Amino acid sequence: MITRNKAKKIVKLLDFFPVVGIIGPRQVGKTTLSKQIVENIQKECVFLDLENPRDIAKLQDPVLYFEDNIDKCVVLDEIQNLPHLFPVLRSMIDLNRIPGRYIILGSASPELIRNSSESLAGRIAYVELTTFNLTEVYELSNKNTDRLWLQGGFPNAFLFDDVEMVTQWHYNYIKTYVERDLPNLGLKVDKTLLIKLLQMISHIHGDIINYNNLSKSLGVSSNTIKKYINFFEGSFLIRQLAPFYLNIKKRLVKSPKIYIRDTGILHYLQNINEKKDLFGNPLIGNSWEGFVIEQIIQQLSPKYQTYFYRTNDGAECDLVVTKSQKTIMAIEIKYTSAPKLTRGTTIAFDDLSSEQNFIITPNSDDYLIKKNIRVCNIFDFLNKYMISL
Repeated sequence: MITRNKAKKIVKLLDFFPVVGIIGPRQVGKTTLSKQIVENIQKECVFLDLENPRDIAKLQDPVLYFEDNIDKCVVLDEIQNLPHLFPVLRSMIDLNRIPGRYIILGSASPELIRNSSESLAGRIAYVELTTFNLTEVYELSNKNTDRLWLQGGFPNAFLFDDVEMVTQWHYNYIKTYVERDLPNLGLKVDKTLLIKLLQMISHIHGDIINYNNLSKSLGVSSNTIKKYINFFEGSFLIRQLAPFYLNIKKRLVKSPKIYIRDTGILHYLQNINEKKDLFGNPLIGNSWEGFVIEQIIQQLSPKYQTYFYRTNDGAECDLVVTKSQKTIMAIEIKYTSAPKLTRGTTIAFDDLSSEQNFIITPNSDDYLIKKNIRVCNIFDFLNKYMISL
């Protein structure tokens, strides 16, 4: 059994909030984790799968059902399928406002689950369960990052040893995502167009997004492209990383970068099945960059914000971690075992004035390349330097 990093946090939140929402992409392990958690809390629990007609039938009169189970912890899986339950949950909570009454699981952000934030404001704490983090599976991976990077962090895809089965799993995942999940969230669009958009995003993974180029290629408006991408982001498939505005006198890049959050999905869309397919592929650097960024952001507390930094004269930093607009860490990501400190990175670090600057690689030793600039591999960074945040 793989211990998830968020488990202790969820248990703690159940001691304080009437509702805890565990959100994250489908097949990321929300159901498995919730069942493990309810086995260890001092309360009887009932579990309802809102994709199971038998369980849905129990909620024909949700008030009656919740009143009948008022002393239990009710787990509602795939809550986005029945968004009309949120106002009912609010009224039930207000009748008996004690911690740990409900656990809701959703495969979409609160913004995409209609009425959730309004109905349960002040009553719910959300936790995002991500794909596997390197710190969770490092020992299982024989202390190697390659498996997680190549196959991605969805539990089923990561645990398969058969390359053909990994590819088949990713095919099924994308097919279900486009044909069922997005329409259920309200995005009813031709599936072929959405697949083409995902493939185009995989080609610009780690680059500045240009909505006009995507619009011209697909024959739809820029606003339509933005709408589709917002749905991708709200259902945890992609991440947009905003630029950090530090000095208004500098000519800064002002558009976000775009990443497919799971590199297994990215590699599937690029027909990369084995690590040898990555060698010599122009995507390798951007793929590694996205992998490292996702591993770091997964571990960050919500009190931190993340950006990238780039000026039009060549200064660049892949990841900037801030708190209240103050730079906490500046991170450059390199796919090499012997990184060099470039002029553009040096200028970016100077601009950002961070006390902690890092160059992160797949397997470098841990050493200072210059005062206040440390080289290390991704696992050492997550284990030794993330704990200061």
